[in-house]
Amino acid sequence: MTNEAFARVQIDALLAAQGWNPKDPNAVRYEVVLPDGTRADYVLCDRHGRALAVLEAKRYAISPQDAAAQAKAYAQQLGVPYVFLSNGKEVLFWDWQREAFPHEVKTVFRQDDLERRAASLTLRRDVLQVPIDRRIVERDYQLECIHTLCQQIVQGRRKLLAEMATGTGKTRTAAALIKRLFEANLVTRVLFLVDRIPLAKQTEDAFAEHLPDYPAYVLRAGRRFQDEKRITITTLQSMVNLYADYSSGYFDLVISDECHRSIYGQWSGVLKHFDGVQIGLTATPCVHTVDDDADSADPEDKAFVRDTLRFFEVDAPTFSYKLKDAIRDGHLVPYQVYKAQTVKTAAEGGFPVKRTELDWSAMDATTRTELEQVFGDQAEIVVDPSALERKFTIPERNRAIVREYAQVLANGFVDRRGVLRKPLLGKTIVFAVNKQHAHTLAQLFDAQFAHLKPSPEVRVADYVVSGQGADDTTDGMGKIRRFKKEPFPQILVSVNMLDTGFDCPEVVNLVFARFTRSSILYQQMRGRGTRKARNKPVFTLFDFVGVSDYHGDDDEFAEGGFVVSKQTRKKYQPRRLLSLDVDDHIDPTTRDWITVDEDGNMVFPEASEQRAAELGLRFEAWLLHQTGLNPGEETWLRMVGQQLRANADAYSGAGAEFQVEQFAFHPFSQLGGLQQAVRVFGSEQRLRALIADLNAQLFGGAADDGATPQPHKPAPPPATH
Repeated sequence: MTNEAFARVQIDALLAAQGWNPKDPNAVRYEVVLPDGTRADYVLCDRHGRALAVLEAKRYAISPQDAAAQAKAYAQQLGVPYVFLSNGKEVLFWDWQREAFPHEVKTVFRQDDLERRAASLTLRRDVLQVPIDRRIVERDYQLECIHTLCQQIVQGRRKLLAEMATGTGKTRTAAALIKRLFEANLVTRVLFLVDRIPLAKQTEDAFAEHLPDYPAYVLRAGRRFQDEKRITITTLQSMVNLYADYSSGYFDLVISDECHRSIYGQWSGVLKHFDGVQIGLTATPCVHTVDDDADSADPEDKAFVRDTLRFFEVDAPTFSYKLKDAIRDGHLVPYQVYKAQTVKTAAEGGFPVKRTELDWSAMDATTRTELEQVFGDQAEIVVDPSALERKFTIPERNRAIVREYAQVLANGFVDRRGVLRKPLLGKTIVFAVNKQHAHTLAQLFDAQFAHLKPSPEVRVADYVVSGQGADDTTDGMGKIRRFKKEPFPQILVSVNMLDTGFDCPEVVNLVFARFTRSSILYQQMRGRGTRKARNKPVFTLFDFVGVSDYHGDDDEFAEGGFVVSKQTRKKYQPRRLLSLDVDDHIDPTTRDWITVDEDGNMVFPEASEQRAAELGLRFEAWLLHQTGLNPGEETWLRMVGQQLRANADAYSGAGAEFQVEQFAFHPFSQLGGLQQAVRVFGSEQRLRALIADLNAQLFGGAADDGATPQPHKPAPPPATH
């Protein structure tokens, strides 16, 4: 397994996996004699037989990097722009005229991907001399962001991170950047990743307006890439079961917009697969200082910052334009915080709750038993703020929230400096905990403001919920469209639908009836009110849960009217606390598996489709944690993943598992069956160990709801002979 002949067998398999025919001398040439008498191991050609790249083979035990100088000399003699280096285990790619060193890629490029890149070289321009389209962006910070990113790309940077506050035009800035890179022929095909499909549709509309010459489309779950389009817009879920079917050269620019921790952490295989410039867009402050506040900073927030900075290989964002900068410059509106006075909010130790306040009749038996045990003989306990509405309901509290909101809206409130402040009457988002909470609040708000109705059947307040089932989001997009475009509903209660990426400048009030420890999520939710609109000098944040105090958001209107936020957080250490394990962070993998049809309506997959998607996501997490796999082994394992997804229903019952003996059957038989699989993996022992580990992670204790697989030891390294 250590000689060059074995490496060439592996390399031939890598070429075949990307559509190259090693037996076609017009496509792949072997042992090509060069003018100086040396021989190039492989020369890859276009459809007309013209050389495009050298592929130099090395023994399995030798690093391909060692052959860089040799391969470059071959490429210079042949006049080809690209070099591949491989020992059958690793593959390196080198645009040697523009890059100092080769870099690792997941696959050899397909012939058409290589042709497309080579063709762009003949038309390439200096991107810094290409004007930025000021019909798309015109603000100084947007122009500076694009110029900074392009400068870094010219200098050879391949990973870049741009931080821009919510409402400052990240999508427009991205559109202008993409156009500049296209016009300079630095990139030819773009992948734009978003958090959710509704945001993908929003991005598609923006690109259609600003980039009419560069066709874009939304890739929906279960579809294939549209090769004729220049920009693919999609979500992590839609990509995770598809991307490995394409070569690493398919996209040469990948932009991830607010995909948050999972895309840079355990699901980063999508980003790592494609060879090209990687740009992250985020509205979340992303600096190492979060790690310094170890006691109070949310662990998930710290992990997000760590994973993001680590993925982009930076200590701080490449470009940054923060909320306070945007408010200071007049691009976003300032905000004022109203802290509830008649409604009980979270104090230093959480929420004090009396036994008599609870609606015991609404609880299930398990919850009632648990609460009885916690109360014991006490009349009052202290509870985790996140438990409110998730674990129990205080009916009077919800009614009090609505009453107090209406009173403040009518009479205003006096801030700590004695200044009377008046919230604006207009579009309002209410952040609720779950479906029942949202439904309750929507009915209460609707009744409170019934006098605004033009007719009884009109809803002043409505609600939208995501992630809890198909019935929860029935007509969800329709409700959102009406909220944005029509007078009613004026109040929209949201659970996971409007917290990130939702754009409605007319929103003048945000009502927090949901607590979150995540600073990232809190800032995203707060950002729903920052956009400017006519007759909107300020927006008001109504805090009924103590979340602003927890995140140190004690607004101060300094000279010029902008906000200075003190980022100090409380740490809850109550004496007797009913705690609750809640996934209360932004993570696209926690979103419901949905897509949208051509009319923008949400469509939920059949149960088997959802099962296939969840299996695919678990498989991806498992594969990403495996170390020491060579490309041949990964190819076989990905075929296993395809079979699991294709036969998801068969793997849904108790005792489900993939068996090694299945390698003897179709489609594995076409590659040589079990015997060949054993050869590829080095030994039957290693093969069985990998499959056992896979089964343990997919079926052996992982929750049946797409939960994150637990950390585990990789399978043993391959044996050598």
